[in-house]
Amino acid sequence: MPVKIRLQRHGKKGKPFYWLVAADSRAKRDGKYLEKLGTYDPNTNPADVKIDLNKSIVWLEKGAQPTNTARALLSYRGVLLKHHLNKGIKKGALTEEEAEKRFLKWLDEKEKNIENKVNKIKKSLSDKKDQALEAEKITREKRAEAVRIAKEKELKELEAKEEAAEEKPAEEQTQAKEEAAEEKPAEEQTQAKEEAAEEKPAEDQSENKDESSKEESENSKD
Repeated sequence: MPVKIRLQRHGKKGKPFYWLVAADSRAKRDGKYLEKLGTYDPNTNPADVKIDLNKSIVWLEKGAQPTNTARALLSYRGVLLKHHLNKGIKKGALTEEEAEKRFLKWLDEKEKNIENKVNKIKKSLSDKKDQALEAEKITREKRAEAVRIAKEKELKELEAKEEAAEEKPAEEQTQAKEEAAEEKPAEEQTQAKEEAAEEKPAEDQSENKDESSKEESENSKD
């Protein structure tokens, strides 16, 4: 029976979660499997890969063929390296101690690389968070500045209206004074004309009296 090591999908829509399984190559992808070898969660960063080393090596020694994705996951967790070292032990090229020493050294370096990647991601997220906070701060400052400018403009307009309201009565008073000053000479001229009109008949009567007296005097002489 040909056996494949492949992924079997679980999880929910839009957030898949996979099992690494050994299954009959003729079985459906998400159907029955022979044994569960590990899990793969691509929703984390970095992806979370957990694999049973010994079980996976047993199936590889039985001739199970991993798919491309499964092979990448097995390599990521050192299963393929361990399988290769075991072959070297069987051939007599390596002792078990040497093989174990090489594997542990690789495993230590791999864990350090993963840790460095995690720290790098955390730092990147922290930097992005700081940048977002700084951008939000700048946005708040700009909004506050816009509000301040709007308030200053509104205050200036209000002050201008108040000044205009104060100046208007003064202008009206000045205009009233000017109109009064213009009307006064006209009233004086009218009054003078009336007085002159009243005085003229008196002068005419006086002249008439003088002429009558003159005529009477001339008549008496005759």
